[in-house]
Amino acid sequence: MRIDLALTRLRFVKTRSHAQALATSGLVRCNGQRVSRASHAVTAGDVLTVPVGAGVRVVEVIALPERRGPPAEACSHYRELDRDRETAIAGE
Repeated sequence: MRIDLALTRLRFVKTRSHAQALATSGLVRCNGQRVSRASHAVTAGDVLTVPVGAGVRVVEVIALPERRGPPAEACSHYRELDRDRETAIAGE
């Protein structure tokens, strides 16, 4: 699945156009590698590092969702690796 579609379906962003802009900005990482294009492939087991608000979320993709469902459904498709959210963007 494309990373822009995955970010939208996992509910890290509201729209796919926002996901495409985020992916091409170079701020998203997949398995520690910087993502520079929205068509980057994501599979189950990948670790995503995504800037959200003033912090950063580090998650492991458990399964790829078939649709953009409710938040509870989206949360069941990934596992938080930084539960305490100790990772923060500078300037917080």
